[in-house]
Amino acid sequence: MGLHQTDRGTAEQYDDVYALPISERALAKFRMPDRPSDPRAVRALIRDELALDGNASQNLATFCTTWSEDEVHTLMDECLDKNMVDKDEYPQTAEIESRCVHILADLWHSPEGHSTMGCSTTGSSEAAMLGGLALKWRWRKRRQAAGQAADRPNLVCGPVQVCWEKFARYFDVELRQVPLEEGATGLRPHQLRAYVDENTIGVVAILGVTYTCDYEPVKEIAAELDAIQADTGWDVPVHVDAASGGFIAPFLHPDLEWDFRLPRVASINASGHKYGMAPLGVGWAVWRSADLLPEELIFQVTYLGGDMPTFALNFSRPGGEIVAQYYTLLRLGREGYRRIYQAAADTAQALAQDIATMGPFTLLYDGRGALPAVSYTLTNPASAGFSLYDLTDQLRRRGWQVPAYPLPPKRDDTVIQRVLIRHGISHDKIALLSQDIRAAVERLSGGIGTGTPEQPGFHH
Repeated sequence: MGLHQTDRGTAEQYDDVYALPISERALAKFRMPDRPSDPRAVRALIRDELALDGNASQNLATFCTTWSEDEVHTLMDECLDKNMVDKDEYPQTAEIESRCVHILADLWHSPEGHSTMGCSTTGSSEAAMLGGLALKWRWRKRRQAAGQAADRPNLVCGPVQVCWEKFARYFDVELRQVPLEEGATGLRPHQLRAYVDENTIGVVAILGVTYTCDYEPVKEIAAELDAIQADTGWDVPVHVDAASGGFIAPFLHPDLEWDFRLPRVASINASGHKYGMAPLGVGWAVWRSADLLPEELIFQVTYLGGDMPTFALNFSRPGGEIVAQYYTLLRLGREGYRRIYQAAADTAQALAQDIATMGPFTLLYDGRGALPAVSYTLTNPASAGFSLYDLTDQLRRRGWQVPAYPLPPKRDDTVIQRVLIRHGISHDKIALLSQDIRAAVERLSGGIGTGTPEQPGFHH
């Protein structure tokens, strides 16, 4: 009997995963199974479902890293058990986080050197909210110290990512979004006077506008706020949302003054998992100096085994992404980042040239001077015979994910498309995309499709 059971167990051990019991029914969707299953079969079936997702390497809508070296995968595996918040238990991981903060502070020309205050976050959205909270608390303390009302804070910005709308709603701040002017791709300095007042906690300047991929003129925005302070006495700081550009400008545009070289820039956020080339998800928040981060936002935690400060919105989170960020900074160095993104920028500019020759398009951004990307619109939407939503749908049939969406107010009558070039998106791949765009335009120009935002096939 014992021998028979052993033989049976050996037979089951080598059963094909698609012949095991869990493979003979649909996977559980609403109730946990009663019995355990073979791990090989569970993994295979979940992978089968995940195959229905889009191909990340063809996702030209995302800013996020979709390709990493094998060494990054190994380090991530080795850090699965490391909780970033527990700095007493994992002191070297905490040290690596600190090194990354100081490296980025140096990259962004911090005047404070090794004493710069900053932290990692789960992404740039959390980092942006921390920057916004610091602005609000400093403004409120100034107002209260002067015996003035501090119940109507506002934040001034141009076409920002939704995280700033979340910040304003979650933390009770009026968001004053400056509408786009005709021909503009972001906030313009001369627009500020109509929106800034004594209740403005700060101005958000975007280094890499999500919609168009261009940079807002941070230096000129800061200069206009200097002039406003001279006229009114209102000292309004700048927070730079460098979610994308923070890892591009230092290498491709080193002479561009957008960071802590400008005294009015109080804080910067960036996404390590975007052009920082770290895996999802890690962001970074860095302040010009330690005094710009109010002490009231720092909590002391003692119940993890030591007395540790924390000032992130999230608590427990993995340490692997921070370690992977450090690996990438060491692995590539400044020259490696520059070479990778110069190649990406060259690829973007080549695509822009192709787009310009196809006939129906007008370039909004050609990949020069800001992010390695391209954005464009239909020159004459009414007479083109198709919409950009139709084009998005046609490209999706070939696996490409290229978003179509309207610009922010007051240019929301203009629909555009955007193509992002990241590490791992080769010149050859973009050449294939260009061929597919040209073929799709030829098909659509023959009368196929008149899509709308409600029926686009794929819509960002």
